[in-house]
This record gives sequence, C-alpha cells and structure tokens, in this order.
Amino acid sequence: MNLTLNWKYFTVLATTMLYISLCAQTQPFPANFTFSNGLMASNKNAADATASYDIWKTNFVEACSNGRYRVKFDNASETVSEGIGYGMLLTVYKADKVTFDGLWNYYKDNRNSNGVMNWKIQGCSLGTPGQNGATDAELDAAMALIVADYQWGSTGTINYRADAETLIAAIKTHEVEANTFVLKPGDMFGGSSLTNPSYFAPAYYRAFGVFTNDSTFWNSVAAKAYVMINANLTQNNAVGGLVSDWCAASGDYSSQSSGYHAQGHTYYYDAARTPWRIVMDYVWHGNNDGKIYAKKCSDFVRVTLGGTANIKDGYNQNGTVTGQWHNATFVGAFACAAMAGENQPHLDASYTDLKNLNEPNAYFNQTLKTLYQFLLTGNFYLPPTATLSNTSFVSNNLETAIYPNPNNGVFTIKAPLQSLIGVFDSQGKEVLNTKVATELNAIDLSKYSKGLYLVKITYEDQQATQKIVIQ
Repeated sequence: MNLTLNWKYFTVLATTMLYISLCAQTQPFPANFTFSNGLMASNKNAADATASYDIWKTNFVEACSNGRYRVKFDNASETVSEGIGYGMLLTVYKADKVTFDGLWNYYKDNRNSNGVMNWKIQGCSLGTPGQNGATDAELDAAMALIVADYQWGSTGTINYRADAETLIAAIKTHEVEANTFVLKPGDMFGGSSLTNPSYFAPAYYRAFGVFTNDSTFWNSVAAKAYVMINANLTQNNAVGGLVSDWCAASGDYSSQSSGYHAQGHTYYYDAARTPWRIVMDYVWHGNNDGKIYAKKCSDFVRVTLGGTANIKDGYNQNGTVTGQWHNATFVGAFACAAMAGENQPHLDASYTDLKNLNEPNAYFNQTLKTLYQFLLTGNFYLPPTATLSNTSFVSNNLETAIYPNPNNGVFTIKAPLQSLIGVFDSQGKEVLNTKVATELNAIDLSKYSKGLYLVKITYEDQQATQKIVIQ
C-alpha cells in the first residue's frame, strides 16, 4: 500500500469536503417559492432569471484583489454603492457565496465613519469620488446579509448576522430622521425636507424589525413610507402610482431637488423602482397598503396605457408621457406590480414583455431586469429567519445544546431530565411536543419541510429557545 499516496488522497478529500461544507447553502437556486399573497405569472421560469443573472455577472462583475468583487457602473471604471447592494441581493439569492462575500468585503473596505459605504468608488483602487452613503444601497445590503445568515449561517469567516445587525443599526441612527421615521436619502443629507420614494422598502423594514427585535421602530418607518407616498400622489394629482423621483415628507415637491432630472418632479429612473419595492410588502407580508399602491400602478399600465407594450421611460405625475424608450427598468417594475393587480393575463403578458427585452450592456436595465425576474419567479423571498422572533434566551442555570445545526432533520437536544421540548415551524405551528426522559435526546423531523424551526425547552420555571435550520 502506498501510504504517501493515500495520505495525499485523504488530505485532498478532507479539504474538498470542508470546502463543500463551508459553501453549502440552506436554499439552493432555484427556490421557486409560491407567494401566499398575490398572483404568480403562469409562464414564469427560473431559467429566465438564471439567463439574466449570467449576463449580468459576465458583463458587470469584476474581480479585484484579495477576493474582492465590484459591480461596474455606467462608467465601467466606477462602482456605486447601489450596484453593490443590488449585487449582494442577486448573489445571495443565487447562492453564489464567493461573489457575495467579495462584494460585501468591497462594501466594508469603502465605509465612512458612520459605517455606510461611500456612494461612488473608483474601480478597484478604492478612490472615493462620491463620499458618504446612499440609503437604498444600505437597505439592500442589510437585507442581503439577513438572507446570507439564512443561506450559510454565521459561524464562518464572515459573521453575516452580526454584520446585518451592525448595518441596520447604522441605518437607524444615520439614515432615518430622528423622531419622524422619515427615511433620509443618505446619511449626510435629507429627511423631512427631501426624500426619495423609490428608496422606501417597507418589506425590508418589517424584516429588520423581526431580525433585530425592534419591530415597533421599523414598523413605524414602514407606516411613514405609505403616508409620504400617498401624500405625494394626492398633493400632485397623480394618476396610478406615479410618484415623483424626489419630494418632501409632506408630499410636496422639494426645493432641494432642483439639481435632479426635471427638478425631481417626474416619474423617472428613480421613481421607476417604487412598484417593485412596494409590491414586495404585499407578496411577502400581505400588507394591504402595499397591495393598494401596487394595484394602482398595474391598473395604470393595463387600463390607462392599454397594456405593457405601451410603457415608456418617463411620465409626469398626471400620466402624460415624457420618455421615449421601452426598457426593463420601467417594464419590469410594473410587471412586479401586476402581482397585486388581480389580472392574470396582464401579469403573464408583462412577464413575457420583460423577458424579451434585451439590453445586456446597460447597467441599470440589465441589473434591474434580473432583480425583477428573481421576484417574479419566486426567487426573491423573505427568509424564515426574518419571520420568527430573533430572541434566543438561555437561562444561566439551564444548560442546553442542540447539534448539529443546521441539520437534515435529525439532531440531538441536550436538556435536563423531565424537560418539555416544543418545536415550531416558521408559521408558529407546533410540530413536536414531548417530555424527555434522558439528558441526550435524538429528534427526527426529517419528514418535515426544509427551513427554519424554533425549539423551546422548558424545565421547571426556566426556559430556553434556539433556532435550528433543517436543510
């Protein structure tokens, strides 16, 4: 027997198995979730999302040194924080851990003193032509980190959970105006005097609240978003859901937006993303305000415009056309809104329209097309870790352990004799209730669906809870 050869083989095998273990994900792509709220396109196909992702990654993702990755902007020598946030969302849902980690490390390399990424960076060189944060990037990055914690856990090289909590705290402190719950467009400007409706992400806020045990605050930020959107529509006699790119918290136009396209008064490339962000609150959380707004947008296209084929890239708030191009940024967001539109043929036609648009070299259009397709195909989902309370209380006097975690449904619970063990799924339904007669207890939940579960251990007047992931 060649011991040297066998040892080398064993070493390679062990290294390979370790790598596979580190890169294993809870939810491989495609997830193909069917949302419990709204419609899903009958012609949806995850292969369409994959094709768009592959184009996006080939054309816009660049490897830097030290394992960093960046997303190329319109000017390919530059990167904006928005692009990093978008890239983190796409790669985490695609279960592309190497690229995700590289994008997040690039983000961290370029943070300012408030803990948010400077909004424009010179390629891989880390020069900073655009200083301070843009809030939409922070929101997307934080949501992506929550998904990463679900996908890969937080015991590896990057503690996604801790990083998510830190970034969410920075957003709360620096990008939500104190005492008003108004989302600022950046950490160093804006608030009640100037905000951007297309940054509003109430679906994320609810997830942040659960993940950080701060739902009262984040639900208030979500509620304020709808107040501002509805005020903007009412104040400016808008049709459908045509919010303006920029406005004051009162809904009126802001004197501080004079430097933006059309003074920020029109439904243009900022506002175009709003239906996508808002419909998420409906399909993820069942929020009725989200449904009402998204349906207005969908009905504007279906009824007022006569269908998705007639969408252009710009409107006054009264519905008159200002744009000339038919592209994915506008078509895809309206297609997502059709998930709340209660008209299946219109949603199916919108899905096909988006699929057939071919703009592979346009940073904004190709990136957003891919994000929209992820949502439309059920691959942009709310992870279970953001639907259960994040409380993990362990009494100092109650010694418990659960291993392995994650697991395949078969695991061991260590608990005192006569402890009561309850296991609950992500909807709060109890799937196991038993009293243990030994300290080490083999549990078999392999017949249940993959996902997040909550284990509650009760012994006398003490209680401990722990999340587990079945994969």
